[in-house]
Amino acid sequence: MLQNYARYPLVVESASGCYVFDLAGKRYLDMISGIGVNALGYGHPRIAAALAEQAARCVHTSNLVYHRYQGALAERLCAMSGLDRAFFSNSGGEAMECALKAVRSHGRSLNPRKIRLVALENSFHGRSFGALAVTGHPQYRRLFEPLHPEVTFVAPNDEDGLARAVDEETAGIVLEPVLGEGGIYPLEDSFLVRARELADRHQALLVVDEAQCGLGRTGRPFAFQWSGIRPDLVVAAKPLAAGLPLGATLFTEQAAQSIPVGMHGTTCGGGPLACRVALEFLAVMEELLPHIREVGSVLRAGLESLAARHPVIAGIRSKGLMFGIQLSVPGHPILLRALERGLWLNCTHDTVLRMLPPFILTREQAEEAIEILDQALADLN
Repeated sequence: MLQNYARYPLVVESASGCYVFDLAGKRYLDMISGIGVNALGYGHPRIAAALAEQAARCVHTSNLVYHRYQGALAERLCAMSGLDRAFFSNSGGEAMECALKAVRSHGRSLNPRKIRLVALENSFHGRSFGALAVTGHPQYRRLFEPLHPEVTFVAPNDEDGLARAVDEETAGIVLEPVLGEGGIYPLEDSFLVRARELADRHQALLVVDEAQCGLGRTGRPFAFQWSGIRPDLVVAAKPLAAGLPLGATLFTEQAAQSIPVGMHGTTCGGGPLACRVALEFLAVMEELLPHIREVGSVLRAGLESLAARHPVIAGIRSKGLMFGIQLSVPGHPILLRALERGLWLNCTHDTVLRMLPPFILTREQAEEAIEILDQALADLN
């Protein structure tokens, strides 16, 4: 294996609901859900049934022909988002590449110099060259530069900085409504509204990356919907096919004109197996939206109580079932202690513990997570 991952000392042998099990049968409460992918947990009966039925019928066709689920999934996503058209790929990175190509094509159709992009510091949009160019973490970009040379990075929620960065040569504004890899930083509604206004004023496209914060994670189908705006493009991925690779780029009708026939494509994206499972995921997800908001509030209250008892917690950031626990010390030792006690968390930016639990998490499991984390934090004293 290429040695590019810093793995945790855990071998997952099996999984069920919100728990995974190692080779010895030890149980761990999964509060990261495959970095947001396993949003319905493991072995969900409706997902398992759809997967088995479709796998026996047809797994893959090319996009040179039709199948019964792709159009239905596109229609469902457009109805949920308020956009008009969808392109399917295999991942969030690929979905972002499609969006960036649309932005470049749109800008050049207006002015050959209209190719500049504005993105956010501390953001993350993927590992490909285009997605890296708008990712606001210099350490991810440094080894692979030069990337896109015309990207201006603005601090999240800095409306004045955003206004200074966007001009007539700006082709697109790219942002995450909740910065995920950056440590769970929700953008303020006023900042999103300002981004929409600036994009309209300068004939730029507003691209909203919802690969991590979208599809129910914040308690609404898409996180941008809390602000009331309508983006030009939306990127979705991670939980969309409940563990199968599937990404989607959603377009307004006007933005869709920037990708003419033959100018973009995919071999495996949007196949019948992934699309069939995705339709079932969306149906279950919509039923769970009230539960997501309820359990999110329970977890938030529990984490606030931990912060009151453990000064090492410098702050809690959350939106729905997205949680960033800001620490005043490195988080990896706490993560390992929690793992030993049966709680699986994620650590990002060294001092942030992150939770992205499955949507089916119960109140009792939320309380279990708080109790284990309390014990892990006490181990440091």
